[in-house]
Amino acid sequence: MEKTNTVWYAEAWAGTGENAAHLNLAVGLKGGPIEQAFLTAMSSPRPGHLPFFTVLQPNWPVKPYTHSRLTWGPAQAGIAEGILTAVQRGIIPAERVDDYLVIAAVWVDWNANSDEEVYQNNRDAALSALERALGGEPGIEDLLARLGHAENPFLKH
Repeated sequence: MEKTNTVWYAEAWAGTGENAAHLNLAVGLKGGPIEQAFLTAMSSPRPGHLPFFTVLQPNWPVKPYTHSRLTWGPAQAGIAEGILTAVQRGIIPAERVDDYLVIAAVWVDWNANSDEEVYQNNRDAALSALERALGGEPGIEDLLARLGHAENPFLKH
């Protein structure tokens, strides 16, 4: 499917408890508004938010280039693996990978206690968010069907 938008957005949760991952993602084509946001984020460090490329390994930034504000280590590695898995599965076409940019904002609980769970949950959340963003999910019908049934891991009814 040819992509006609210039920016797509998604949100994803993966896992439970203190090792869960919550990801907000924007993916878009270079030359559009995502590029300006990407450059602004990279050039605007502030307390608590250090901009950096997400890397698969030191000196190996993931493609499409991904800017993230997240906890170093397992969360970053998970995001890298999730993004590359999306490319491997054709969600982002490998031959067009250099046309895209991704911005990811990730929440990691201060009480997280398992590097492996944080890694896996962030991998799953990144992959899910890209699938959802580029697949146009959720659809408005799905959202309206859930109206009146809001839930969140931090919402106590």
